[in-house]
Amino acid sequence: MVGVTARMPQVWTFARGSSRVSLKWFDQYIASSGVQNPQVSIRDAEVVFVGYGIQAPEYQWDDFKGQDLRGKILLMLNNDPDWDPALFAGKTRLYYGRWDYKYESAARQGAAGAIIIHTQASAGYPFQTVQTSWSGEQFELPARNEPRLQVRSWVAEAAARSLVTLGGADLDQLVALAKTRDFRPVPLGVTTSMAFENRITRVETANVYGLLTGSDPSLRNEVVVYTAHHDHLGIGKPDKTGDAIYNGALDNATGVAQLLAIAAAFKALPTPPRRSVLILFVAAEEQGLLGSQYFVAHPTFPAGRIAANINYDGGNIWGRTRDATYIGKGKSTLDAVVEQVAGRQGRHVEADQFPDRGYFYRSDQFEFAKAGVPAVYFDTGTDFIGRPAQWGKEQVERYENENYHQPSDEIRPDWNFEGMIEDVRLGFLVGLNIADADEMPRWNAGDEFEAARRAEIAKSKK
Repeated sequence: MVGVTARMPQVWTFARGSSRVSLKWFDQYIASSGVQNPQVSIRDAEVVFVGYGIQAPEYQWDDFKGQDLRGKILLMLNNDPDWDPALFAGKTRLYYGRWDYKYESAARQGAAGAIIIHTQASAGYPFQTVQTSWSGEQFELPARNEPRLQVRSWVAEAAARSLVTLGGADLDQLVALAKTRDFRPVPLGVTTSMAFENRITRVETANVYGLLTGSDPSLRNEVVVYTAHHDHLGIGKPDKTGDAIYNGALDNATGVAQLLAIAAAFKALPTPPRRSVLILFVAAEEQGLLGSQYFVAHPTFPAGRIAANINYDGGNIWGRTRDATYIGKGKSTLDAVVEQVAGRQGRHVEADQFPDRGYFYRSDQFEFAKAGVPAVYFDTGTDFIGRPAQWGKEQVERYENENYHQPSDEIRPDWNFEGMIEDVRLGFLVGLNIADADEMPRWNAGDEFEAARRAEIAKSKK
């Protein structure tokens, strides 16, 4: 991997005529280098508000309208249009609403940089998560010839308002304009320059896997892949107590533990299942799904022969639930398998219970899905036995606000593993059913990943 440590200026200044707005590093803006170069310089780049920064032909949506945005700094909203269930799936966040899509979209326009406006509602996490996740050394796979921004950044909402006001506009009015198909980019008449140095390193990490070869002479050439990421954020900025170690106990030591238990269960079977089973611990998920991205690009089994991916990113530390959360529900024939197994546990299956967070596009199963592989991401249920109705969602949201990507994500004596055990059994039995089935799972007709699946299966038969 390439490590990039950007030495960002302590103050980022924007100008319009003789007026200035200066944003303070860390408190008001967070930024990272978009290129793997020792030095980066942007000179007198104009800031242009581009709404959501989305081009989605299937929704007749184009925020750019063919304008020449080369060399500009694009100021954009987080999330995707969410006020109409028939448009961008309503409250369910799609990939169009993810920060990585935003930066990729801006780079395709030839922009010099992009600024995402952070709000807790649009991000699904507080600004402190951006601060801890995007500061310090950032890792990437080596650059190829893909379009790249010079700088990728976030600003806090209040800072964005002051920047827009400098341009003689009102942020609320711009947001209202952005909520229509007729929106066109709005130049703010504000310019900025920025120069910074990058410390470039090259390091190695590893995806770690174990393979159980299937028992069927033909189907053993197909595989069920389980994933959990083994990385977290390491040592970073100390919190208020002085603790600088980002342990990642829930995110994602619990996922690693669950996969180890599943591996042991498969190994204990008197006869392996018909298909092979791959237990895969991927690296650098927190750096942008790099380990799973690399595996999919260099697979041990071609994507057309991967029956399904089952991913664990986090675990239930609060006790048993009546429900099982299956992120990806409604997208593939995996629904029937998950519902059958959960029903045998006496549990009902729920889709993503925080759909505005866009979890399907935030963890390792997304890289498999892009390659056409049907995927399940098991997350914590929220209907806890013996607890009030909203208690479960309150625990999840408290974790996100207080512990997610913070040093305080530590194992605690009050953790209750009973629900995690049930989730492990659920995932094991779902994978066993897939491994023994006559046919591989399929995406539902018209799903966004269906075409990729057909292409990969055809490729694997050549």
